[in-house]
Amino acid sequence: MSELLLLLLFSSMASSSASSDDDFVYAGCSQPKYDAASPYQSNLDALFASLANSAAFSSYANFTSAAARGTPAAYGLFQCRGDVAVSECAACVHSCLSQLSALCPSAAGASVQLRGCYLRYGNDSFLGKPDTSVLYKKCVSPSAGGGHGDDESVMQLSMRDAALAALQTSRGGSYRVGAAGEVKAVAQCVGDQSANQCDECTAAAVARLREVCGLAGAGDAYLGKCYVSYSSDGVDASHDDHGEFICDEAGKTAAIIIGLIAGIALILLFLSFVRKAGNQGSK
Repeated sequence: MSELLLLLLFSSMASSSASSDDDFVYAGCSQPKYDAASPYQSNLDALFASLANSAAFSSYANFTSAAARGTPAAYGLFQCRGDVAVSECAACVHSCLSQLSALCPSAAGASVQLRGCYLRYGNDSFLGKPDTSVLYKKCVSPSAGGGHGDDESVMQLSMRDAALAALQTSRGGSYRVGAAGEVKAVAQCVGDQSANQCDECTAAAVARLREVCGLAGAGDAYLGKCYVSYSSDGVDASHDDHGEFICDEAGKTAAIIIGLIAGIALILLFLSFVRKAGNQGSK
């Protein structure tokens, strides 16, 4: 399956002032498509039913569906954040599934990341494989007038690094929590990763946050098989009006494509208006 193309839709779909498990973070769609009513569609239907049913009693599950013979199998998984209740997990996963047709119509593979859960499917066997590629990252600075002095900045940076370091020394499973002073940090690996794979992915996400976020009060780094997020008192990357979105090459490509499409649509609309105005003037 081709590399997922990221959709930059997070800002319009996560505009509430309070963070919710259903808040949209990012989506990725494969470029290859499948035909409606094809055997692969049958595999996907069976896969989605399994994911939806399992979410009612589990916070993580993966399935392989090969209901239709002679066609690529459909692989998929879902995972909810470690502190999300099972009942809320089911609702979050259903929200992911309900958005797929609009976000990635007929895509052979796709992923949807909400604040409370993650869902991915495809026709390649990605299950159990490590992936430390960066899909989405965001750094949030304090709002205007809330800057830090030099001493405060050093202390803030020290607390952030200590909270992030706690995630790497933790051996509490795929969901990890760290804290230092007013800074809290959370990490979670996808459930198909081994302990060593989880450690490597978490370390890569922590390194990326330290690299790009500087003195930012909060930050998120979502990699292929894990994420790391930190926040400080009064600054949270999940709902922000002053933050900066930093996209990778796939995200830049998506932004360029979306911009070109919007520009062409505006030109066509303008030409149509001019043509109509000319026709009315000639009468």
